[in-house]
Amino acid sequence: MALTMPAGKRLAVSLGPDFDAHSVWMGTFRSTSQSDLSRGEFGAEVGAPRLLDTLRRYGITTTWSVPTHTMQTFPGAVAAVVEAGHEIAAHGVWHEYVPKLELDEERRLVELQVRLHEQLIGKRPRGYRSPALDITNNTFAVLEEFGFEWDSSLMGRDFYPYHPRLVTEIDKEQGNTFSDPYRLLEIPVSWGLDDFPELELLKGNATQQSNETLLARWKAAFDFAYERCPGGIVTLTLHPQTIGRSYNLLMLEAFIGYVQSHDGVWFPTISEAVDAWQPDVTNH
Repeated sequence: MALTMPAGKRLAVSLGPDFDAHSVWMGTFRSTSQSDLSRGEFGAEVGAPRLLDTLRRYGITTTWSVPTHTMQTFPGAVAAVVEAGHEIAAHGVWHEYVPKLELDEERRLVELQVRLHEQLIGKRPRGYRSPALDITNNTFAVLEEFGFEWDSSLMGRDFYPYHPRLVTEIDKEQGNTFSDPYRLLEIPVSWGLDDFPELELLKGNATQQSNETLLARWKAAFDFAYERCPGGIVTLTLHPQTIGRSYNLLMLEAFIGYVQSHDGVWFPTISEAVDAWQPDVTNH
C-alpha cells in the first residue's frame, strides 16, 4: 500500500533522529560509565544542534524519537528541536529494553511517556519507535490502548507502510501462526539504514563500517526505492551522538545532496507520511 504523494513527488525520505542522549547507555548498554554518558552529552550539546542546522540548511522537517529521560535531562536541546518545527515521537522512558518488560510494567511506562509528552512537549505523541527496535507480544495492544496511530520499530517491509501482525505461535515443524493485523500503521526500519550500529565505535567492536561503505549502501537503497517503489518511503534512523560527529555529518550531508539531486523527493514527518497513506493504492 502506497503513499499518496504531493504533486510532483514520487518517493518519501524520512531522516528520523533517535535523540537518546544518556539513555541509550543507561538502558541498552546498562552503563553508568562517565565516558559513555559523556558521549550522550555530546549528542545533546553538540550533535543535536549540528543536525538541526543541517536539516535547516537543506529545508528538511522530520520526526525525532525522544525518550522522556532526554526531555528531562536536556530540556533546552529538546526545546530547540520543537522550536525548529520537528515532530516529537515517543521512544521509551529511559531507553528500556522492551522485550524484557512484563505487561504491567510496559503499560506503566507507555502511560508515563504519554503523560510526560503532554507535560513537557504540550501534546500527545502520535507515534512510537521502540528503543533498540524490538517489542513484546503486548506492545501493539498497549500502544493502541493509549491512542497511538503508528509504530516504526519493525522490519517486515522495506519501503512501504503496512499494518503489522505478530507471530503468536512458533512451530518449527508445522509453521508459525500470525495474529490479525493491528490497527497501527507500521513505518518500517532497517538496521542497514541505521547509523549507530555501523558508525558508533564501541569497545571491542571490530565491525565498524567505513563512511564510504555506509554511504554507498544508503545511496543504493535510495536508488532502488526511487526507481522501483513509487509512493514508498525510505526510513533512515539517525542518532545525534553518532551522526553529529564531524566526519559522519559530512557523510549525511553528501547523502542529502545526492537525494535532493533527484526530482520528486518528499521529506515528510512520519505523521505526515501516515496521513498520506492510502490502503487502496497498490504498491509495486
